[in-house]
Amino acid sequence: MMTEKPLVVAISSRALFDLDESHRIYEQEGTQAYCKYQIDNEDVPLEPGGAFNLVRKLLALNNESAGQTNVEIILLSRNSTDTGLRVFNSIQHHNLAISRAVFTSGSSPYRYVAPFGANLFLSTSPDDVRKALKAGIAAATILASNVGNNINKAQLRIAFDGDAVLFSDEAERIYKQQGLNAFTQSEQQTAKSPLNEGPFKGFLQALNFLQTKFGDEETPIRTALVTARSAPAHERVIRTLRAWGIRIDEAIFLGGMDKGPFLKSFGADIFFDDQQGHCDSARQHVATGHVPHGVANEITE
Repeated sequence: MMTEKPLVVAISSRALFDLDESHRIYEQEGTQAYCKYQIDNEDVPLEPGGAFNLVRKLLALNNESAGQTNVEIILLSRNSTDTGLRVFNSIQHHNLAISRAVFTSGSSPYRYVAPFGANLFLSTSPDDVRKALKAGIAAATILASNVGNNINKAQLRIAFDGDAVLFSDEAERIYKQQGLNAFTQSEQQTAKSPLNEGPFKGFLQALNFLQTKFGDEETPIRTALVTARSAPAHERVIRTLRAWGIRIDEAIFLGGMDKGPFLKSFGADIFFDDQQGHCDSARQHVATGHVPHGVANEITE
């Protein structure tokens, strides 16, 4: 039984806002030039970044008039407190209800994810994301993407890959090492045995719990599983979610087809996948988070 506490999402300033120009100055001209640029422009609001729309919709789930906090967003930034003033000014400009923040003056902020009790960590730093995943926290690298027209939908829509994201990579490992036939045979033999949990099970569970607080007909959250699996490998996935007691609103079994167009049709505000190729397809249509976990990412870790 989950306790009554808000869904907590920790996010880096570069995932929340477009800091590409600032980062370019930092890389090409150094820290001093970067600091001067941020201070000189601290009253110029930053434009939305890759996860901005997700954050806006998450915060919209709160009922401020009733004093009900369903979601809390924590800002984690490599800025100093001085240069971070522009980030806070931008938060106020965009009317985002974010009050808790950490500024680390260049060092990795991932170590503060756990103390805040975050259910999810979003960053543009693959290294920080990997560290968070190894610490047992759902985390993804926000990629540059074409958001499309989903920003106008009121409902929050989040899509997940299955293997190595919601589930462990045990089945994907068989596919990678032994091929499709061995994978299919194994999944048929183990159809009634639930898959082990992956890094995003807890986040989906927290989302599911939040969904139960709203009426079924007008729920402001909709989830989807978008997987390369196809029949007969579908059964184990369905039985696993059933065993976990977790509801998924839509399940799309693509049998290897490109995921991007289907994610656009679903209207995903963000999609999480462990495989770079699927992320590259998805990011042409929706905001995308790469989850550097499992067998598909072992070479780069």
